[in-house]
Amino acid sequence: MSVIPAETDVAIIGAGPAGLFAAFQCAMLRLRCVLIDVLPEVGGQCAALYPEKPIYDIPACPAVEGAELIANLERQIAPFDIPRLLRHRVEGLSGQRGDFSLTTDKGAHLHAKAVIIAAGAGAFGPNRPPLDGLGAYEESGAVQYYVRRKADFQNKRIVIAGGGDSALDWALSLKDTAAKLYLVHRRDRFRGAPESLRQLDEAVAAGQIEKVVPYQLHGLQGANGALTGVDVIDMDGATRTLEADVLLPFFGLATDLGPVARWGMDTQRSTIPVTPSSCETSLAGIFAIGDVATYPGKLKLILQGFSEAAMAAHAIHPIIYPEQALHFEYSTSKGVPAA
Repeated sequence: MSVIPAETDVAIIGAGPAGLFAAFQCAMLRLRCVLIDVLPEVGGQCAALYPEKPIYDIPACPAVEGAELIANLERQIAPFDIPRLLRHRVEGLSGQRGDFSLTTDKGAHLHAKAVIIAAGAGAFGPNRPPLDGLGAYEESGAVQYYVRRKADFQNKRIVIAGGGDSALDWALSLKDTAAKLYLVHRRDRFRGAPESLRQLDEAVAAGQIEKVVPYQLHGLQGANGALTGVDVIDMDGATRTLEADVLLPFFGLATDLGPVARWGMDTQRSTIPVTPSSCETSLAGIFAIGDVATYPGKLKLILQGFSEAAMAAHAIHPIIYPEQALHFEYSTSKGVPAA
């Protein structure tokens, strides 16, 4: 891997899918870049939270697991040998368009002419259910908020709680792995893609998933971190105990922009408003892409982050090469630039 330079054309903060593809797009335009991420490896949430979760909305991939998607993006940028600062959190960002200074929590300093923030959900953690004794079960692994290896749940009695995409996707993904699978939600309506809802109805009819609705989590049964049951309660106060080895609560992520919120750009509820055509923030020369960026009509899909990466890279080109007109060429005719 290349030595980290003292200066570069583009500093990319965040090495998830959008950040990795931004590196590729920058490299295709002959813009030097450095990838920076607080995690010990690239991939963002795909690698850290759901490496084995199938993703269905990547063009030309009927289904691809998170880890496989990241591996493919890594192969795509491999010819450019792009430097990366991992386990580094960018604490300070100052300067102006064409001349930014970045400092990290490890004391690294980097000068860049433009910045792309691809920080995903920022600093993220799960929304934890308010259950007595929760900590002991978290420590033992009986309560988990992310699925990293499906094999760990083989022949387990699983309770999944939540009504959104994560709860639906994991219920469908684990139904053939679990000995018994319950899906708990406070109402008999789930927020998900129509196809996921159709598959859920099919799995319920086949007895692969038991819907427990309208119920909410109420308590945990067991001792010394070993879970034996999950108590649920309905709207009338009636309770029921579900025999279980594992509880997977999917109530979303609590997000925090962290230091990004102190860099002087406009923010909006842990996101950064951008100009849709360029993904530039309220600070000239600083761009935001992926889940952290927002604008009217924004869809929080990886494929939209890919599109934003391309738009940001093309908007940055005149900052780096102000005297050079950029004539767009298709990669089929342009190929990959020689090193």
